Amino acid sequence: MLSDADYSGNASGARRAKKRSSGESPGDGQTLRSSGRQINVRVKRTNNPPPGQSKRKATDTEEEDDQSEKKYRKCEKAGCSATYPVCFASASERCAKNGYTSRWYHLSCGEHFCNECFDHYYRSHKDGYETFAAWKKVWTSNGKSEPSLKAFMADQQLPFWVQCTKPDCRKWRQLTKEIQLTASLAATYRCGMKFSNIKSEGPDQCSQPEDLRVAEVTDSWWHSMLILPPLFKESPASPFLAAYYPDCVGMSPSGSPSNVSLADLRADHCRAVQPQIPGLCPYFQPFYQPNECGKALCVRPDMMELDELYEFPEFSRDPTMYLALRNLILASWHKNCKEVLTAQKCAQHIIVRGLVRVRCVQEMDRVLYFMTRKGLINTGVLAVKRPLLPERYRSKNVVIIGAGASGLAAARQLQNFGTQVVVLEARERIGGRVWDDTSLGVTVGRGAQIVNGCINNPIALMCEQMGIKMHKLGERCDLFQEGGQVTDPAIDKRMDFHFNAILDVVSEWRKDKSQNQDTPLGEKVQEVKKNFIQESGIQFSELEEKVLQFHLSNLEYACGSTLDQVSARSWDHNEFFAQFSGDHTLLTKGYCSILHKLAEGIDIRTKCQVKTIDYSGDVVKVTSSNGSQWTAQKVLVTVPLTLLQKNLIQFKPPLPERKLKAIHSLGTGIIEKIALQFPYRFWDNKIQGADYFGHIPPAPDKRGMFSVFYDMNPQGKQAVLMSVITGDAVPSLRDMEDKDVVDECMKVLRELFKEQEVPEPLHSFVTHWSKDMWSQMSYSFVKTGGSGEAYDILAEDVQGKVFFAGEATNRHFPQTVTGAYLSGPYSQGFRRASRDTEVDVVWFQSGQSGAMSQQMEDSHRRFLQNMMVNSIIDEQGARMLYQHCCETHNMQHVPDKMDKFIDTINSKLQPIFMQIRKGMSEDSGEQHYALVDLIIGSETGTASSTDILNSADTMTSKKLKKSETEHLFNQFVHDKWLCEKRGEYNLSTRCIIEMESYIRTMYQDQVKVCHICHYIAFQCQICENPICGIKLHNPCVARYFKGRSEPRCPACDEFWPHEIPEVRLPSSQSRR
Repeated sequence: MLSDADYSGNASGARRAKKRSSGESPGDGQTLRSSGRQINVRVKRTNNPPPGQSKRKATDTEEEDDQSEKKYRKCEKAGCSATYPVCFASASERCAKNGYTSRWYHLSCGEHFCNECFDHYYRSHKDGYETFAAWKKVWTSNGKSEPSLKAFMADQQLPFWVQCTKPDCRKWRQLTKEIQLTASLAATYRCGMKFSNIKSEGPDQCSQPEDLRVAEVTDSWWHSMLILPPLFKESPASPFLAAYYPDCVGMSPSGSPSNVSLADLRADHCRAVQPQIPGLCPYFQPFYQPNECGKALCVRPDMMELDELYEFPEFSRDPTMYLALRNLILASWHKNCKEVLTAQKCAQHIIVRGLVRVRCVQEMDRVLYFMTRKGLINTGVLAVKRPLLPERYRSKNVVIIGAGASGLAAARQLQNFGTQVVVLEARERIGGRVWDDTSLGVTVGRGAQIVNGCINNPIALMCEQMGIKMHKLGERCDLFQEGGQVTDPAIDKRMDFHFNAILDVVSEWRKDKSQNQDTPLGEKVQEVKKNFIQESGIQFSELEEKVLQFHLSNLEYACGSTLDQVSARSWDHNEFFAQFSGDHTLLTKGYCSILHKLAEGIDIRTKCQVKTIDYSGDVVKVTSSNGSQWTAQKVLVTVPLTLLQKNLIQFKPPLPERKLKAIHSLGTGIIEKIALQFPYRFWDNKIQGADYFGHIPPAPDKRGMFSVFYDMNPQGKQAVLMSVITGDAVPSLRDMEDKDVVDECMKVLRELFKEQEVPEPLHSFVTHWSKDMWSQMSYSFVKTGGSGEAYDILAEDVQGKVFFAGEATNRHFPQTVTGAYLSGPYSQGFRRASRDTEVDVVWFQSGQSGAMSQQMEDSHRRFLQNMMVNSIIDEQGARMLYQHCCETHNMQHVPDKMDKFIDTINSKLQPIFMQIRKGMSEDSGEQHYALVDLIIGSETGTASSTDILNSADTMTSKKLKKSETEHLFNQFVHDKWLCEKRGEYNLSTRCIIEMESYIRTMYQDQVKVCHICHYIAFQCQICENPICGIKLHNPCVARYFKGRSEPRCPACDEFWPHEIPEVRLPSSQSRR
């Protein structure tokens, strides 16, 4: 099947060609262009005389006319606008130039080479053969695509095109073939520029008209007429993608140098190898390496994501151009994230021959804007001089409520986009639940201070932008008992294993449990532990029980609550998504330094308590407690979850019931901290350079009190320790004076360091987030009976006017500053809040609201993801998958509603021309569901024979060796397009399902369908009555004639002479 782009190109090109050839020939004296649009000589068609007409001897006058005329041949590619092609190669002495050749080879609508130049390189006895052979050797050693002569011409012989850099010119010029384009030349080129091998053509070269072919490149059909995709040379992405075949990621195998041995990289099939790039931050890994998965904010360099397919459907058939541009942009950004990345900077690095470079530069703007809106580039603490996006991509004004991490991140990005922003903050300070304290001589975060997983983490990006060094936390954490003894590492390791085994059992238990069957995590852990002891007969020692309590206190620290309130079914719901990996680090300068940098230049109104948000009109009205009012197109609410639960902000009209239910289904966790400054570092000798040490609780009811102590100045001289209070210990803290809390902490430290004197602290502080009026919480968690979907619902906008952000709206990364930050620039809601129109890209994996995901629940997404992995599954497998998806995501499972369930998915797949279709296996008769591509070559579903021949002309090789043919067919079988039995190939069920509607439309008279099931029939039995001739699938024959004494045709009642096969049971019912 052909793509829509192919059809539009062919149709448009055909109309253009017809219009240009309506006259006999162009007028004399017109400028010569390689597209053949204009020519300055008389031409003569090489048509033979009509039958019946005899040739006569030409008169002297006619002979003179013939000598002044010149034969020509059109490009035979259907839709090509080149009526009079010109050979760009000029490699052979017999080059046809703009004259006649036996065949023109088409590369694009403005670029052709003649048969003489083809022979010059292709024939072994010609001078150019050695050049072609040497290139072919390099190509095959590095690349995967066929080293055809057309690929050689596109890669080595086409001239480069470069754009004048003068702002009032910007015209495209063709360089002579000898000139090699470089990034520096592209950045400085001006019309008439004098340098080696380029001649100046006059004083004012910018006044010279631009080549007419450039205008053609901008037309939508031009791209569809390209024979080969563009492959960039010396792309900035090259060092990142050394483990990939260059031509699979948009780069040329002959022009993608790497210092890494490709053989070494590709030989390792078991692990991902990260390239070592000098000067690159080690936490920047924007591309998945082969054999790698599950890494946050990472893309596959050889594949478009779903939101990209929706935004750029024209690249769905051949994504090479898009991948080349996207990979170049991502690599350029990570090489220099301290400056705004512009389309002009990226265009300098598009090194590719031919007119396709013009098209790539034109597409660069769209791709760059998309990636900027998505938050993959031009983000962080950048301050820009001019808006990053054009007006169509941004709203006029937005009010943001809350100056925490999410509010400030969104404000910075919106302002950089060009949107007018005002931030309203109830406190006297910015930062929200991020609050750094420097009173103890070092920075201690009263809130967050640790970055969990630095690879691709935006916090690490901003630290790189600001030149902030992070302290990598070590893995060592000795566990001290009261009395000062260090716990045997073997016991620690054994109990860590048992603790994780308990959680693994909980994970298995929840697989078939609905939301209504949820139970508190604490109860489930105790139940699993009790069952293990009963079944195994193993008894834990008193010390082992205490070590287990330590691990449970860490789990309460991670959840932000006592385990009796946390859902056993959904406590780690975010682990199903890709997470940040790599080092855990301590921000020794604190998070506030980053947030203050984000806040620079933003209109922030502190001590401004918002009371009402009225979104009943065309604009949203925000009113504060002192009566001040602001109006905006959109409002972004980033307040903590507790404030929404307690209705401290009144919404007019009230929020939808669905959102209110989600708000109250999440819990609000509390973690408190204590920090102590000492006159000297008394712990150094005992912990031996570790960043922290653990405290084993003496009893279960002491579990959450000071379980871990952190050294806040591990590489310095300051003596400051910080610890946390979690779980059931938090409520007891509320009724205690700070001095009493410090005394309790000092008792613990003196027990842990009993062998030495522990001095009194010089200074200290204790946090009280539970009493903070504008927080009243630390971070969210899923309560018993809730689910992770509540985060998605919280993130949904209301009427396209009121949007929400914050850690409690980020299902992927809740409970973290990173999650709060990402809920701003990276969220679907943010991208919709940042623009006037409601049409936007879709992020299936995010679960956020949007144009396509509005009716898609998690159950639909899970079903679709499985279909994308498997391509085709039988009906029983589909029904089992449907049931599993419903139960996993607490959706009512109605067996006879599966087709309606699939229809919902199909309605969302329609914009990207895909569909889940149902069909029958001709071999077994079983029903199957397949994810198929709906893109065909025209609006009517037709393609001309010329188009098909032209498509065949683009094949990598038309003369396959036996081994190549075998490999090709094996690939078709592997991809489920063909099925092979006993050396015979047939169309597979997947292929028939995808092609059936096309075949029925195109071959209405020839196609036959099964008389029983009415599906199209290829492998079948045919009634031998010439008047009848109906077809029956073999499984249909078996079922129809089962139990009948004499088989007779169901249509004409004639005797059925064929062998009746046995009824084949579905695989699940097979006796075998």
